[in-house]
Order: sequence, then structure tokens, then C-alpha cells
Amino acid sequence: MKKRPSLSPGQIILYIILLLLFILLTLSLFFKGHDQKKFTALTHDLFVSEMTANTLNLHYTLASPENFGIYGYEAVLPSYRAGSETEAAASIDRTLQALSKLHPQALTDRDAYTYGLLVKKLENSRTLNSFPYYQEPLSPASGVQSQLPILLAEYTFRSRRDVEDYLALLNQTDEYFASLLTYEQEKAAAGLSQSTHSLRQVKEQCDTIVTKEALDAGTHFLQTTFSERLSVLLSEQKITEEEAAKYISRNNRLLRTVLQPAYEALADGLFLLEDAEGVPESPCGLASLPNGKAYYEALLISNTGSYRSVDEIRSMLNEDLTENYHNMRTLLQNNPDLKTQYAEDLYSQLPLTTATEMLRDLQARMDTAFPTLYPHLPSVTVKSVSPDLQEYTAPAFYLTTPLDASDANVIYMNPRNSPSGLELYTTLAHEGFPGHLYQTVYNNRRFLKRGENNVRQLLWYGGYLEGWALYVEFLSYGYASDLLREQGRPEDALCVELEKYNRCILLNLYSQMDLMIHYDNATREDIAKFLSGYGMKNDSVVNAVYNYIADEPCNYPKYYLGCLEIQKLRETAGELWGDAYNDYTFHSFYLNAGPSDFSSLNDLLRQ
Repeated sequence: MKKRPSLSPGQIILYIILLLLFILLTLSLFFKGHDQKKFTALTHDLFVSEMTANTLNLHYTLASPENFGIYGYEAVLPSYRAGSETEAAASIDRTLQALSKLHPQALTDRDAYTYGLLVKKLENSRTLNSFPYYQEPLSPASGVQSQLPILLAEYTFRSRRDVEDYLALLNQTDEYFASLLTYEQEKAAAGLSQSTHSLRQVKEQCDTIVTKEALDAGTHFLQTTFSERLSVLLSEQKITEEEAAKYISRNNRLLRTVLQPAYEALADGLFLLEDAEGVPESPCGLASLPNGKAYYEALLISNTGSYRSVDEIRSMLNEDLTENYHNMRTLLQNNPDLKTQYAEDLYSQLPLTTATEMLRDLQARMDTAFPTLYPHLPSVTVKSVSPDLQEYTAPAFYLTTPLDASDANVIYMNPRNSPSGLELYTTLAHEGFPGHLYQTVYNNRRFLKRGENNVRQLLWYGGYLEGWALYVEFLSYGYASDLLREQGRPEDALCVELEKYNRCILLNLYSQMDLMIHYDNATREDIAKFLSGYGMKNDSVVNAVYNYIADEPCNYPKYYLGCLEIQKLRETAGELWGDAYNDYTFHSFYLNAGPSDFSSLNDLLRQ
């Protein structure tokens, strides 16, 4: 009989180690696949749930929802309900609990990054949710009352379903506005109402944005734009003349019997709140509210994507202010006649006069420092804001395109501000190339090409987006200076540089005042004294600045702190990459990362 070979103690130990390694590897692969599937399913369900809960968001995010796993939905506006914040908190907790059971290291690199973004976003949302009446959906500068008509007017009709959805949403505006009024009433009952001054402004907007006179005359922009959008479907033979006529009739009826009365009822309800007990006469900062500082800190993170403390932000702003003042002073000292030439304002007149010419020039000058938009450049139309909305909308804005339909883009200019010359050029850089339009199209096309997790469409980062637009706007001052030098106007080019420093300083001061009002509880008198130190002593200007910042917390930091964070990120890239650094590579890194908070971007840069 043959004897079986015996194993030495060392061989037995090696065998056991190899067996354990095999088991661990098997378990690792099992959990990796298991966690990846779980994360994919969880994020898909979250994406579908959020998209179908708000048809406006769905329509402006996806042109073809069925291509993203959304096959059936009802057209709905997200009306407020008492107690909804409790449901939202429970939903956030459930999602965080489910995510906590997954291992990010078991996910793909891109999903692991998305996992980190999602967890941080949900945690901050949970904090914000613990302050149920601190939000303000009806602010004078950016409230629903002025934004909804723009979204309705630009609601693209790609199919008959889009028209039906649009009309269904229009039919819900009375319930939607009634729910917003309920929220405002509950805010007032909780002692957290916006001021009488702000309520009056919003009421005035409600009285003028949609009027019976304009609707009876058939001249309201929600009538004219509706017909224009139907004409596209007609030309594509997607609807008949008879169907178009019926749709126009339904639109007119809903505007008269639902939307206009909805505005009227909201205005009446706000009027009654003006004299309610506890409603302050004038706007005030969040710091004046119970735990308002804590809410402001969470709001700063949400709106800017910066996780720096208020003290760190202040330090960053002060350092930047000192640098810009130094640069401005040095420029003026080296060019004694520049101050006089700057005051004459001739430098702002550029050889390019139309928006089309300026956009073309911007595209040419950005070419070597930014990745190309493959496979082709998108179209862009520059439109004027409707006269009915000019008083209530920004000087300019870009209307983001859906993820899967980025070829046709619109930039709105407000004729009330009538930008021209240098102001128009830098505005088009901010809104168009290499700003919002370029960034949106680049991100959308890359998102689809790489097959990114759809849940990232739910993660909004104001600092990433607006910070970028301001960052490239400042670059465009350099482009304008180059343009003027090419025209033989070197002194005017220096004036443009001076204008850039001036704008940096102004936005810096506004951001500092945001911290003062909402974190330090600075009064109107404190702000007047602060501005006086910089030569701004006009009472009406002081009041306007204070009221705006008090009504729009974190708005200026969203832009300027976002821009400073990008500059810090660029400095870090320069330190890490050394001689390999160039602007093209940095801009590619930033854009390829996609919308993110700056803490995550810093971590990604260092990997």
C-alpha cells in the first residue's frame, strides 16, 4: 500500500494562510458585487422618487425620462403640507441608514466618490431640515412668484405629452400657491415671518406679474410663448391645427381662471400677514432668530459647498481684500493718469458690439485653456426678459438645458439693465463661454458618455456652479484687456484691469456683509458704518444693500466664496503638480469631477 505524503508543520500553516486568503478574496468579491448592486438600486430609486415628485425639475433635467428608467409619472407641483418636514427627515434618515450598511471601498471609483458626496449632502440636508420655517420660498429677489412664470414660459414642448403636462401643472398653480401661503402663515405663527417690507414687495409682484388686462388683451408672455412653442410641434406635424387651437383655448382659460386668481389670492394673503403680530417691519439677519447662526452655518455649506468655518472664511476674504487693494494701489501708482481715464469710462467701449460677436471672441480666446466641447459646439440664443418680469429678474441668466438635450441653449438679458461694452462682454463670459452654458454642456455630455450615476443630478452645489461662472468672468477681463491692446489701446486695457479689481473688492465686501448680517447679527447702522469706511455713504444705497442681503442669505458667498475656493484649489494643484501644472489640465480636472463640494474636490485632487 502506497503511503500518502505527509505535510510539514510549515506547509500546513502555509496551506491554511492560502485558504484564508482565498476565502477573504471570495468574500471581498461577493461583498463588492453585493454592495455595488445595492448602491445602484438605492440611488436609482432615490433619483426616480425625487424626479417624479416635481415635474418641473423632471422636465428641466431630462428631455426623455424613459431613457433614465422613468416610465410613468403624473404631472405634479411639489405643494407644501403641514408636517412634511417630519416626513422628509424620516426619509433622509432611512437613506443614510441604508448607505451606512454599504462599504464605499466595495464600489467603483466613480460611485465611491458619489457615495461620499451623497452622504455629506444628506447629512447637511438633515441639519437644515431641523429648521422647518427658516427657508423663504417667496423672497422678493428670487422667490417662486417671479421664477415660476419664467420656468413656465420656457417649458419646452417636444411632444404632445409635454403640452399636457404643462397644462396640468398650470391647473395646479392655485393649490401650489395656496400651500406656499399656508407655509408663510405657519412661519408667522412661529415668529419667523419675513418682514413687512419684504411682504409688500412680493405682494406687488403678485399684483403685476399676471394681470387680467394683459390676459384679456392676449398679450401676456404666457400666452404668446405658448403659441410660439405650439408652432414648433405644428411644423413637426406632432399635433394638428385643431389640436393646437384647443390647447390655446385651454391655456387661456387656465391662465384666467387658475393662475391669475392664484396670484391674486396669494397677494391678498400676504397683505393680511403684513400687520400680523410679531412680523418685523424691516428685514433682519438669520442671527436674530433662535439658533439662526447654526442654521446659517448649515446654509453656507449647502449654498457654497465650502466646509470652512466662518472664521476661516473671514480670514480668506480679508486676505483677498488686502491683495486686491494692493494690486489696485500699485496699478494706480505706476500709472498716475489712469484714475482720470478710468473715470471717463471710455475703456468700457469695445470694438465688439453684438452678443454674437462677443460670444465668438470668447470662444476663440478660451480655446487653449479649456477642454473642447465634443463633438460640436451647441447653439445659443440670446433673448430679452419679458417686460412683465424685467423689474424682478437678474440682469442676465442662463437657463440650464436638460441632461440629454444640451444642443440648444438660451441666455436671457434684462433690457432694464441694458448691458453693453465691457459689461456685456463679461456677462456673456459668466453666462455663456466659458461660464454656465459651457460648463453645463460639458458636464452633461461627459456625464452621459461616462454613464455616471443619475443620483448626481440631484446634488446641487451653488459654489461649484456660480463660483466657476465668476471665476471665468474674472478671466474674461483679461481677454477684454488683450482685445483692447490688439486695438492699440493699452491705457484702456489697464482700466479694464482696474475695473476687475474694483469688482472683486465690491463682491468681497458684499460677502463680508453677508457674514456680518446673518452670523454676527449686524444692524443696518453697523452696515452703514462698515460701508462708510469704504467711501459708501448714500443712505438709499446702504438700505438697498442691507435689505437685499438680509432677504438673500448666502447669495454673495455662493458666488465669491465659490470663486475663491476654485482659486485655492488651483493653487493646490500648482503645488502638487509642479512643472506639470497648466490651466488646461486644472480646468479639465475641475470640470471632469462634476458638481461637488470643495472638501471632496480637494480630496480628489490629492489622490
